[in-house]
Amino acid sequence: MLKYSKDLLKTFYYKMYKIRRFEETVEKYFLDGEIPGFIHLYIGEEAIATGVCTLLDKNDYIASTHRGHGHTIAKGADLNRVMAEIFGKKTGSCKGKGGSMHIADFSVGMLGANGVVGGGYNLAAGAALAIKKQKRNNVSVVFFGDGASNRGTFHEAMNLASVWKLPLIFVCENNQWASTTPYRTSTSVEDISLRAIGYNMERKIVDGNDVFDVYEGFKEALNYVKSGKGPYFIEAKTYRIKGHFVGDPELYRTKEEVQKVFRENDPIKRFEEKVLGENLLDEVELKEIKDRVEIEIEEALKFAFESEYPEPHELYEDLYV
Repeated sequence: MLKYSKDLLKTFYYKMYKIRRFEETVEKYFLDGEIPGFIHLYIGEEAIATGVCTLLDKNDYIASTHRGHGHTIAKGADLNRVMAEIFGKKTGSCKGKGGSMHIADFSVGMLGANGVVGGGYNLAAGAALAIKKQKRNNVSVVFFGDGASNRGTFHEAMNLASVWKLPLIFVCENNQWASTTPYRTSTSVEDISLRAIGYNMERKIVDGNDVFDVYEGFKEALNYVKSGKGPYFIEAKTYRIKGHFVGDPELYRTKEEVQKVFRENDPIKRFEEKVLGENLLDEVELKEIKDRVEIEIEEALKFAFESEYPEPHELYEDLYV
């Protein structure tokens, strides 16, 4: 653990805690009827977005999923604009027209969350192809779930990424549940990363609830891809703590199962126990980060509530025709 500076440890905690508090906040206001559309929460998976995006800069690209708030925040998108977007306000990152499932912020290389399951693969592959054509030393990353690994776009992108040796990293967030279906009942392999072998692609499995393991695994992938050897596949084993969407009755699993997993494997709790146990950070330092996050969340909420909704005539603006 000595290889991690205090600044890096604080960055890990700041990003994970900010994602957690953001998600808890939007869940509350959605249930209060303040937020339109659907909300898919990233609670319990914060270590993956954090471990990956901490190693990226704004010139690297990510393509996200319908569960994309965590990726967006970890990549460095402005929190005020993200919050406003979810509330459907015109000051949002997509002028209130995308909402929760379609947040994008090109200024930080966030190509967009996606309401289409498996919709991000070929966007990320295209971005990787652009990087290669432009001879840049950047990468493209696509996040996806276990369910999305059964879509045709997955295989298309895997094949061409390998054929063209694209600087593309596939990050499978295997959270055990494809909507309401346990992945083992609809997926041909226990380890989804085994599918990389069929495309002559390097692969690695990491503990998706351990930010250190994600960080180290992704660093290895990043070095490999940047050396020009082609794409890489990371499978992060985790668990979806919340329902498929806010309001999901979750009749397909028991509350006891979820509570047990979260109690034993909460990535934020695991981080706290590790850094406190090894005297790498203390309670005061952690509280300072928490207090900073609370202020940012309050500011983002204030910004969202005080912002206006788009006017009806703005509906057809910003469209490609």
